[in-house]
This record gives sequence, structure tokens and C-alpha cells, in this order.
Amino acid sequence: MDLPVDEWKSYVLQKWSLLPKPVQVTISTAKTLSDIFLHTSSLLQPEDEMLLKRLSRGYFVGKDPEAPSFYREEGNKKFQEKDYTGAAVLYSKGVSHSRPNTEDSSLCYANRSAALFRLGQYEICLEDIIRAQMHGYPERLQPKMMLRKADCLVTLGRLQEASQTISDLESNFSANPTKEASPCQILQRNVHNLKMKLQEKKNLPETLPAALTKAFEDISLKEENRQISGASSSISLCSDPLKGRYLVATKDILPGEILVKEDAFVSVLNPEEMLPLHHSLQSKWRTRITDGDLYCHRCLKHTLATVPCDGCSYAKYCSQDCMQQAWKRYHSTECALGGLLLTLGVFCHVALRLTLLARFEDVDKVVRQLYDEISNKDLCSPESQNLDKPHNYSQWESEEKDRHVENPVLECSVNGKYENNYNAVFNLLHHTENHSPEHKFLSALSISILCRQLEATSLPAYATGLPSSKPKAAMTPELFADPRVICGMVMLRHMLQMQCNAQAITAIQQTGPHKSRMSVAERQQKLKSQYFFDCSCPACHTEELRAAAGPRWEAFCCNSCRALMKGNAVLRCGTRSCTESISRDHLVARLQQLQQKVEMAQKVLRNGKLEQAIQQLLGCQQDAKSFLWTEHTIVGEIEDNLAQAYAALGDWQKSAVHLQKSLQVVEARHGPTSIEMGHELFKLAQVLFNGFAVPEALNTIQKAEKVLLVHCGSQSSEIQELQEMRSCLLDLPPALTEPSV
Repeated sequence: MDLPVDEWKSYVLQKWSLLPKPVQVTISTAKTLSDIFLHTSSLLQPEDEMLLKRLSRGYFVGKDPEAPSFYREEGNKKFQEKDYTGAAVLYSKGVSHSRPNTEDSSLCYANRSAALFRLGQYEICLEDIIRAQMHGYPERLQPKMMLRKADCLVTLGRLQEASQTISDLESNFSANPTKEASPCQILQRNVHNLKMKLQEKKNLPETLPAALTKAFEDISLKEENRQISGASSSISLCSDPLKGRYLVATKDILPGEILVKEDAFVSVLNPEEMLPLHHSLQSKWRTRITDGDLYCHRCLKHTLATVPCDGCSYAKYCSQDCMQQAWKRYHSTECALGGLLLTLGVFCHVALRLTLLARFEDVDKVVRQLYDEISNKDLCSPESQNLDKPHNYSQWESEEKDRHVENPVLECSVNGKYENNYNAVFNLLHHTENHSPEHKFLSALSISILCRQLEATSLPAYATGLPSSKPKAAMTPELFADPRVICGMVMLRHMLQMQCNAQAITAIQQTGPHKSRMSVAERQQKLKSQYFFDCSCPACHTEELRAAAGPRWEAFCCNSCRALMKGNAVLRCGTRSCTESISRDHLVARLQQLQQKVEMAQKVLRNGKLEQAIQQLLGCQQDAKSFLWTEHTIVGEIEDNLAQAYAALGDWQKSAVHLQKSLQVVEARHGPTSIEMGHELFKLAQVLFNGFAVPEALNTIQKAEKVLLVHCGSQSSEIQELQEMRSCLLDLPPALTEPSV
């Protein structure tokens, strides 16, 4: 949820529509962020704040004392169902609602340690056992948890600690004999088994520790860039008055090559579809798992053992250290604003967090830059910039180099080295003149209310970082004496930056893969609408020249000689010796009829009537051959459906034949290294594997792995399944390795 919730957006847009025309014009034509913010702030009414407070109450982020027992019971149900991941997340939700040093907190940590033990996460299980004990885990339950701790230590090979834990456990039995014989006997039997397991471990010959499997491979750059730390030498950093800071390629880039390794200056975890309580049909305690339950809210590390904020139930972290760092840098301010920030959306949240982090940078520089913008009213105006000129494509690269010389990058140090700091974020273009008046009004009004809330909590957000000495005498003192105004101007700047900068990882529209998924006009329109960027690269120019002929995946073929048909209203065969011609409208009508037949066959296939679906699809296949080009999307779709039907019948040979035809269509449209090609190769590998076509399967597995590693990484489920298939095939006896497909 990038922007505020729909109710607030609708309310603000209606408020905008009811404003007097002169007021709308004043805000629409304002050239500086300060003017936009001040004019909008003056229109803020008590009823605006009341509505937003009501909407914010729908996102309950406090700690509910009744929630821990609910989540513990729900987690226990998942545990009994052997869904240990689901159980761990529900226990974490219980921890999030628990106050520190309470039995609720200790019980949730202990139960989560049991789920983590079943998942084989022994190190984290031990951490949760320590947390449970720190929060006052009941003495009566200690033996069971100490037994789990000893089992973890034995499994991890920490045998001396395991021996001590078992010894402590036996001492606990002697000092606290239980009246219930049966549970005690079970525990003692488990201790005995654990001691035997410990002895077996001690008797094993000492070996070198096995290399641990890393969650993510260490990614290294081929050759580091001298200008940009953590970047490849294949790119160069340039700057343009209208486009801002950007990278250009200095050499050919291979698929999968790492270009930049840089930590985000700021990040906010996307809350996904976290519906407010008054929209939810569930109880007030949500059991659905979201990214907010699985990732650290500071470093974004994946974890099943989150450590919650002591003040709210929303923010969760991977460790105590991350929690303390977040509290120190920004969460001490954000904690009380959780519901409001969820209502206002991620863009507003990022804007606030950036402003809070600015306290740790050179605030004097920020204030000076704000003053410069106010002093120069034309700074945001496109007329004051050098407008883009049409490129001579043969000289495109040299022009880029010339522009780089003429426009030094502001974020570089005196020695020309790019610096990843707040100044680099601050100087990203905000395109104030290009945003719609409604969007600017929505952003400014949302920021105004957020500033009011900060002010109500003594405004620690920005005021504590402001320079003690006053700005230049020429500055308007009434403006820069008010921390709320400075805070608002900075946050508004960052909120407008979010949508139109590729440096902000939102819904990025990029040229690369979209080249094969949409036309050049559609792609350029998306770039223009999100980034206010007119793409004039050689690839777009060349593609525009080809666009008149239409893409080959939408092309028709000659009914007589199967050659490619060309033309506009009337299509003619591309072969000189063939005089075949036909109306495009007639072929489009045939295509629509064929699509309807394919949809009917797909419905039959979904209903499990495999033989009937195959007959219908084979009819569609013959019909398509008579007028569609071999690389047409519908041709590939028919072949893919036939492959699916034959696979469901267990006829792996025919399934593979049709998948290979589908592959040809996918490769022609999306390219041999596309993610679509990777998914299709993965399906073919599965079919060949099931058909015991060992050489063909191993070859396809290798191709699929090469493509999917680039797009999905080594930890994706598809990559892991491919590796399991390879291991299984290589372990087969020779008699079973003869090809059957």
C-alpha cells in the first residue's frame, strides 16, 4: 500500500474539488515545496484530522493482554497438525502482544522454541529457550525445556554444554521430585536416551566441520568501480538536470552479472493487504501470515523468531540489536504513530523515516539546500533546465560522456567518489512540476497531519537535529524558526520522490524484460507516467521503426505456402511467387473464434475430461496451422495445454513433444534467457524426469537452472527441485537410464 487508504484518498480528492478555483490555481502553480506545503497546511481543518484518526484506529497496533493466550492456542493447533512454520508465526504474534517479563511472553517463546526445534533451526531454538528463561518461564515447566536445550546442543555438537545441561536436569529431578510418576518417568527415559545419543557423538572420530549452507551465496563484483563503491566497472554514474542521477553501461553486460551491491539507505517493510479491523471478517486477532511476520522490520532479514518492540505489536525484528538500533534511530518516534502510518501508506512512512534519519547526517547542509530552493523560485521549473534534445543515435554514447562532464554529480565528493548518504537521497529529483495537482495536495495534506501528530508528541523527529545557529540572515526567519515547516518540507520532498525514482524499490517499470511483453508505445507511456521520463534510446527508436510490421507473436501466415503475411488492412504473402492476399479483419475474426475454442477446451481440461480436452485442442492446433504464424502466442498456448493434458494421463513422451513446441514460441517472444523460458524449461525437466529420459532430463535441468538462477536465486523452490531431480537421476542404476522419451 504505497499511497494512503482509499477512504482518505477519496475524502481528500473531494476536498480538493470543492476548493475555490483561485486556491486550486495557487497550489497547482506553486513552484517550491515550501509554497505547496504552507498553502495546503493552511487548509487543514479539525474534521480532516478527526477522520484520519478514526481510520487509524482501524489498524490496532497496541498490545492486547488477551491476545497471547489466543495466539498460543492457535499455534498449538498448528503444531498438532505438524505445520511448524505456521505454529512458529502464531507464537510470534503472541510474543508481539505480550509485555516483557511476563508468563505470557515466556510461554510463547518456549512454545516457539519447540516449533523451531521441529524445523531443525537449533541455534535459533536455543536463543528462544534463553529468551523464555529471561522472561520468567515457570519453574514447573523447566525440565521439558532443558531437555529440548540439551537435545539441540547434542545435535549441534556442543557436547560439553550438553553434558552440563543433562547434569543440571538430573539435579533438578532430585531436588524437585514430582508427585505424578508417569510424566516424570517419560522425562527420565528421554534423558536416558539423550545421554546415549551424547555418548555416541563423543565416540565418533573427530572430523572437520562441514561447510554450512549459506542462505544466499556471496555475490562478488567482477571488477569494482573506481567512482562508485560497491558497483561494477561495467557502469558509469552520470547526471542530467531533468533526469537526475543515472547509470549508463560502459561495456556489454552479461545476463546475471551483478552491477550494484548497496544497502538501502532506508527501508520500510510493505504491510501487504493488512485490512483495517472494520473491514475484516475475522476476529480482531489476525492469524493470516504476512511479510510483516516473516521479515525483520529494520534489516529485512527473513526470520521465524522475531523479537517484538516493547511498545507496540506491529514492529518486529530479527534480534535484540536490530530492535535497539531501530528504536534509537527512528522507532522511538514511529511507535506511537503505527496506526496512522499504516493509514497513510508506505510512501508517507518512508518520508518520515528518511527525515528522522537526517538527524544523523549534516543537517546544516539540508537546511541550506532548502533555503536555496526557496530563494530560487524557478528551481523546480522545467523552463529553467536544459530541455532534452533529440539524439543522433550514432553519437549517443559520446553525448552521454559530454553531458557527464557538463553536469557533475552533486552526490560525489571532491575526489569524484559517489557517497551513499542522506545527501544522495535528498538530491533525487522530486519532479514537483510533473505531479498532478491532486497528488501534490493529497501528499501535502497527509504530511501536514503527520507533522501535527509529531508536534503533539513534542516533535522529537527533526527539531533535535536542527542546527543551533540560525540560518543566513536573508532566510525568512518565521519559516526556518518553525521545525514543523522544515520537517514538512523535507517529508513532502521525499514523498514526491518515491513514485518517480527507480532508486525507490516500488513497482518499477523497466525497459529490459518488458520489451517482449508490451509494445514500445505502451512501454514508453509507463515510463512517462511513473518517472516523467521520455525514453529516446536507440533500442526504442529501432523498435518504433519495426512496430508498423507488428510483433511476430501476433503475426499471420499464408494458407498456401505458410510464409509470413505482411501489410495493414490487406495482408499479402511475403513470398514473391505466391499471390495470396486476405483481409486483416477476416483473420482477426478467425483468431477470435479460435480463442473461444481454446478457452472451451481449457475449461474441459480443468474439469478433468482429459481425452475430450485433447481432441478439442488437437482441432484447435490444426485450425491454428492454417492461418497463424508458427511463433504466434495462441500456438504456444495450445501446445502447452496439450502437454498438460498428456502429462495428466501419464503419457510423458507426448507431453514432452508438445512442451518442446511451446518452448519454441516462448523463446521467440521472450528470449532464451527470460524468466518465461526458465519456467517452461522447468516444466519440461519435470516431464522428462517423470518419463525417465535421463540424458534429456539432465540436459534440460542444466538449461533451466542456468536461466532460473539469474532470475530467482539459488534458494528458490524451482532451483532446489531441479537439484533434487538431478541427484535422483544420477543415483539411478544404469538399467533405468535408457531414454524413454
